Amino acid sequence: MAIALALPGCAVGPDFHAPAAPDAPLTSAPLPAATTQAGGVAQRFNPGADIAGDWWTLYRSPQLNALISTALTNNPSLDAAQATLLEAEENTRADQALLLPTVSGSFNAQRSQASDAVTAAFAPGRQATKLKPYTLYNTSLSVSYDLDIWGESRRVIEGQAAQAEYQRDELEAAYLTLTANIVTSAVTVASLNAQIDATDQVIASEQQVLGILQTQVGLGGVAQAQVLQQQAQLAQVDATLPPLQSQLAQAQNQLAAYAGTFPGNFKPQNFTLDSLQLPADLPVSIPSALVAQRPDIRAAAAQLHVATANVGVADANMLPQITLTGQIGHQSITTDTLFTPQTLLWNLAAGVTQPLFEGGQLLAQRKSALAALRASAGQYQNTVIIAFQNVADVLAALQYDATEQQAADAAASASAQSLKVTRDQYQLGGQPFTAVLTAQTAYQNAVLVQARARATRLADTAALYQALGGGWWHRQDVAQNCCGVIP
Repeated sequence: MAIALALPGCAVGPDFHAPAAPDAPLTSAPLPAATTQAGGVAQRFNPGADIAGDWWTLYRSPQLNALISTALTNNPSLDAAQATLLEAEENTRADQALLLPTVSGSFNAQRSQASDAVTAAFAPGRQATKLKPYTLYNTSLSVSYDLDIWGESRRVIEGQAAQAEYQRDELEAAYLTLTANIVTSAVTVASLNAQIDATDQVIASEQQVLGILQTQVGLGGVAQAQVLQQQAQLAQVDATLPPLQSQLAQAQNQLAAYAGTFPGNFKPQNFTLDSLQLPADLPVSIPSALVAQRPDIRAAAAQLHVATANVGVADANMLPQITLTGQIGHQSITTDTLFTPQTLLWNLAAGVTQPLFEGGQLLAQRKSALAALRASAGQYQNTVIIAFQNVADVLAALQYDATEQQAADAAASASAQSLKVTRDQYQLGGQPFTAVLTAQTAYQNAVLVQARARATRLADTAALYQALGGGWWHRQDVAQNCCGVIP
């Protein structure tokens, strides 16, 4: 017994150790200090800089901040993720009871009537006298304790605690995904508004050209073929507007879903590119910090921890199990004498159970647990690789986005200058008015491309914050000892 009581200090199975961060840079080429300057902003990369918990406020949009605040309060996916975390936390508390003895009390009253045969058995040769009915009272206290000599219960608790940690990381991932998606959708709305405005102006210019050509045809100045050509051009431009309007409606509906409301009850958000400020200083986490702060990597590590603990449970199931039980109580036919020394009864037992033949079940379960552990290790490694890829992709995109916007700005500037020159020439009689409208159409198309470039830069900046983990460790709406996001 002394040996059995001393054994619970150990636990069979492998002990979990968090995998080391990979010794690899985020990008294959050295990261420049800043992107190309475009739109008056050159975004600076700050290696090792921390990330704000409310990073979306860097866009300097009160409208965006208010929308995200509403979403964090009303979004049902966050409610579901938080309830799942609470479930895992309570399951951990329930499993912790495995380390404690179970104690139960009982009280029974049984009314009985003995047969005449019972009287004859106790008084042979005498005339049978029927016993009177009697009541037997029984009260007892039972204690049972499983000696966790191989650490099975501790491995179960360890695995459930890791599962709770996994759910916490999943909650943080849901929070990060929601906020990043709202920012991206807001940028999409702003981009579509700009594209629709530019397209409307292009359509107006094309309609003016068509009207002039129709007048000239009536005067015999141009051929009917030019009118037909212009009508085809106008129809092509007209056809580009409905898809943009459809995308805008869908983006507004998506924002409504993120905000946790129905599209019919949602007030459309009128985001514009000018209402969203491009963050100039961008953090770039070092690889070890990225591994420690990305929710998906942390969740994969927690799943690896669960799989490691399950191997210990499978090992312990193959070893002897020792159980101690004890019972003390009183039994009497009257309540007056129920708790007297004469009615005392007790028992104490120790049992050892060693699986001898299970048809290979326990061995197969151990092999299954080992396979699950290897699978979790592979999934963790793949998650880390994908996370590094995400960051590298976004960092590269931000550099090319700036170059793209710079080219789009140059094209818009050149188109604006061309439009100005054409207008001046028209006023001097050197160009027909149709040339002015053509230059105006070219300018509006350049503005449309410029709007897309600006939007891409804004969206990819949000993607960087998401790829780096979003700074959840700095938020004030996180309860560190329980439940994650507190709306």
